[in-house]
Amino acid sequence: MEVILNQENLKQALKRVKANKGAPGVDGISVSELPDHLKRQWPELRSNLLAGRYKPQPVRRVDIPKPGGGTRQLGIPTVMDRFIQQAVMQVLQSQWDPTFSESSYGFRVGRSAHHAVKRAKRYVEEGNHWVVDIDLEKFFDRVNHDVLMSRVAKRITDKRVLKFIRAFLNAVIMQAGLISPQMEGTPQGGPLSPLLSNVLLDELDRELEKRGLKHVRYADDSNIAKRLNFDYII
Repeated sequence: MEVILNQENLKQALKRVKANKGAPGVDGISVSELPDHLKRQWPELRSNLLAGRYKPQPVRRVDIPKPGGGTRQLGIPTVMDRFIQQAVMQVLQSQWDPTFSESSYGFRVGRSAHHAVKRAKRYVEEGNHWVVDIDLEKFFDRVNHDVLMSRVAKRITDKRVLKFIRAFLNAVIMQAGLISPQMEGTPQGGPLSPLLSNVLLDELDRELEKRGLKHVRYADDSNIAKRLNFDYII
């Protein structure tokens, strides 16, 4: 936690949150108001974080239409919670990212969807003409908190950080004026959610690699490319 609250890390987190902009959370405080809010509240917030007492505010939920039909649930934390999540994410990502599979391209530094497509294209050019597309339906909405935290606990020893991540996962949801508990899922809209998804899905990557399959994953979408043995089928 002391590393997360390092002044330079906090400066970078504030810069990133301001650059990402985004809508206010349940408290109505905008990104432009965050610096002044920090000047007034930061000593108390920092003390609570160091003591493991910090509790995130409710997450504002909105439904975003998907291009192919249906909706995607987006959770919007307050700008203060986004700032703290960003600070946590920066430190954890620097430690965890090098451990992730080479087949993972989503939400990683120096990697993009374009890189994923390029690698998938190379697999096809190598003769792997049969491709299986995997889409984990509503993955972000259905993540089991206990399973996720068991994976995270293997990578973190500071109980204050573990407690913060659990509190982020369990932050209550506010939608249309109603508050409801969050029993599963990692709300899309917070900086920590993408990193936590990679922690959980890295297990899928490793299993596919263990089976000798060529695959590419971007977030919760994966492609497995394979050369089909027709002699075996016959």
